[in-house]
Amino acid sequence: MTREQSDQERVASRAHLLPEEAAVGSDDPQAQAAAILAESDLREADRNAAPDAVLEHRTSEQTVTPIEPPD
Repeated sequence: MTREQSDQERVASRAHLLPEEAAVGSDDPQAQAAAILAESDLREADRNAAPDAVLEHRTSEQTVTPIEPPD
């Protein structure tokens, strides 16, 4: 199986609309599936590719205000 055949099978599989998608309809489910899968592949390859996706790497000391002992 070539990569093109694999991609075509992925698109054909994804082109079956989810209930939420079917409720609003789709002019071209194949094109919609191809776009969704292309974006998914991009996000998988580059985790920073997602819109507004910022991963913060902080320690617990940076996220929690320490409680000072009573005087």
